[in-house]
Amino acid sequence: MSHPASHLALVTNPEWVDQLATISGLRDRDLLDVSLAGALRALLRLRSVAVYRCVGQLADQRWLLRARLGQDDLAASSDGAWLEFTDLPPVGSRPEMLHCLRTREVTQSVDPKQRLARTHFPLASDREVVGVLELHSQKALNLSEQRLVASVLRLYGNVLGLLDYSERDTLTGLLNRKTFDDSFMRLAAALPSGQADIADFPNATDDADLQDETAPAPRRHSQSMAVWLGVVDIDHFKRVNDTHGHLIGDEVLLLLSRLMRNCFRFDDQIYRFGGEEFVILLRCAGATDASLAFQRLREHVQSFEFPRVGRLTVSIGFSEVRAADTPSNAFERADRAVYVAKQQGRNQVHEFAALVAAGLLDDDTRASEVELF
Repeated sequence: MSHPASHLALVTNPEWVDQLATISGLRDRDLLDVSLAGALRALLRLRSVAVYRCVGQLADQRWLLRARLGQDDLAASSDGAWLEFTDLPPVGSRPEMLHCLRTREVTQSVDPKQRLARTHFPLASDREVVGVLELHSQKALNLSEQRLVASVLRLYGNVLGLLDYSERDTLTGLLNRKTFDDSFMRLAAALPSGQADIADFPNATDDADLQDETAPAPRRHSQSMAVWLGVVDIDHFKRVNDTHGHLIGDEVLLLLSRLMRNCFRFDDQIYRFGGEEFVILLRCAGATDASLAFQRLREHVQSFEFPRVGRLTVSIGFSEVRAADTPSNAFERADRAVYVAKQQGRNQVHEFAALVAAGLLDDDTRASEVELF
């Protein structure tokens, strides 16, 4: 076991203190994971450090590599934003990591022939265990080293908690409007190269009672995929609040958010804009695939029995995100499609471009884009 003096020397090392300050000051999840890997590699002279998140539905969960740094790597590697979900390793393929995730216990194994020790730590925020940290070292970590890692992970978890507090809706746990604006601008800026980059994967859920009826069908990812923005509005939601009260209305919003988490894929992003209005950013090849995804949500909501309330429906409008879009432009197009759905009887899905082609709407945003340039 390390001597207490050596432990003190590590934590008071100026370089290490700087790394801790960097972790505590980050407000970007990608950079946070990379910084965590870099700090631990420097502290313990590890062969490699990897940060994994568990993504997908309960029936099919997989490991997503968020950041990996080898002993001599200058930059971290990770699973690409366009990687097909089925290409990710199933959680069961790595039993040590799965055990760590489910038990929240540190696990350690040693391979004497390769002179390699693997140590796994659970990664947790205030809300849940979100993944696993995997450390490769020449020999097993002693208790003092494990305590150091645990201390760093407490700081990491605190930062995650702050990010959740600032980025998520307090009722539903979905992402909020502020996060939407930031993510959207990154998406729109990346569109010309066909490489839209969504940083967070917040939609993993453990709502087993909703799994079977809402599991999404496979959707192929490719470099040519477009980004689509959908606006979801609960039909006659005011009637729910007026009839049953706001507590039951809040329960409806919470259940709907869980339905959406299960209905969409791990890399689709779901936001609550306030009240009964939600926004979804998803990636797929064309309008037909996007329409199928939103129709699936509409059908699942329509068939779900909400306690005390019964059956509800949603109206959905969606539009393709354009390279020159601002968040308000793209949202306005999808919202106008929602308005048409409401006018035509509710419980419908409409695409903005199809409504323009049918002469039911004018594409005013085209004119505004030309005026900007």
